Amino acid sequence: MTRISRVYLVAGELSGDLLGAGLMRALRARHPEVVFRGIGGPRMIAEGLDSRFPLETLSVMGLVEVIRHLPGLVRVRRILKADALNWKPDIMVGIDAPDFNLGLERKLREAGVTTAHYVSPSVWAWRQGRVKGIARSVDAIMTFLPFEAAFYAQHRVPVAFVGHPLADEFPLINDRAGTRAQLGLPAGGPLLAVLPGSRANEIRFLGAIFLDTVERLCQAYPALSVVIPAATSQRRQELDTLLASRPALAGHVTLLDGQAREAMVASDLVLLASGTAALEAMLCHRPIVVAYRMAAATHWLAKRLVKTPWISLPNLIARETLVPELIQEKANPATIAGYLATLLDDGPGREVLESRFAEMHAGLQRDASRRAAETIESLVAGKPLPVSVAPERAEEVAP
Repeated sequence: MTRISRVYLVAGELSGDLLGAGLMRALRARHPEVVFRGIGGPRMIAEGLDSRFPLETLSVMGLVEVIRHLPGLVRVRRILKADALNWKPDIMVGIDAPDFNLGLERKLREAGVTTAHYVSPSVWAWRQGRVKGIARSVDAIMTFLPFEAAFYAQHRVPVAFVGHPLADEFPLINDRAGTRAQLGLPAGGPLLAVLPGSRANEIRFLGAIFLDTVERLCQAYPALSVVIPAATSQRRQELDTLLASRPALAGHVTLLDGQAREAMVASDLVLLASGTAALEAMLCHRPIVVAYRMAAATHWLAKRLVKTPWISLPNLIARETLVPELIQEKANPATIAGYLATLLDDGPGREVLESRFAEMHAGLQRDASRRAAETIESLVAGKPLPVSVAPERAEEVAP
């Protein structure tokens, strides 16, 4: 096995810091003398990263007032390039933050440094022409999801499907009854988990619609219990305000502070806004209805830019519609309640979906950090990448 002694890592936000820390542990388990340098947050620093800038440097500059901060962003990229070339790493790995990292990766690769990118940009969904720039920037890209790997294989970009770190976190067998007891929820009867989103705009667009939906369902199913995990204290206040005008829900709804995963495990089905929560619900093996509203101008633009027939990760992974996706006008209480009622009435159908989601979960549970470390070893050694995607899957993601 080729010895790896120096790895340059650049993460741009807290999620990347978590991924980077896992990757560092996996690499150190295989190469005890390896040292790390670049940019990371508290988890990566705790694993031994020599961070040249605070993590917030890229978090802020990459996401807030980008134009105003662009000169500073260019300066940081220039400093990191010089620092990496002087340090002479075996490989540089950019972790997410594609707007910053892909440019740095390209400059380093042109200077002779082996580069990889961990976490695929959503290039398969919009601005697909970016794949040409990615091909010039990296020696390989490491993806979480099989359809992403298929897309890169189709475009002849070296790729390794390493699995999804979230799938590694969630157990393949979960305890619905035990989790209900833990949360103080009713042991019997149907339970619906409602996740209206973590952003203020999501509560503004969806909060009342979701609670009106719950009101309809509780009228039709008097034994229905509902659990709503509030993502933050501010979201809790907003939900409390909305519930105050719906006294009929007082005996049905339990609000939680956080604990979204536990709420989904305890439930029989889940209503949520699109996003990572849809993947988490799938990893809890619970039937899902996705509903989402956004500003009209945003929706108009998204319809013209997005190239995929689905927006939720369970459907994208399955390459078929397993989860109803109700967008804009379709995200209304009557329609949402209709889909949820169908699931409530169809116990065998729910069991089939739970089984399918468990199979999909197992397919994503690949020990992502270890596989990413193995991919880095292959790149440094100049060996073929680990087998990652069946070639026939590539045609399924053709634009």
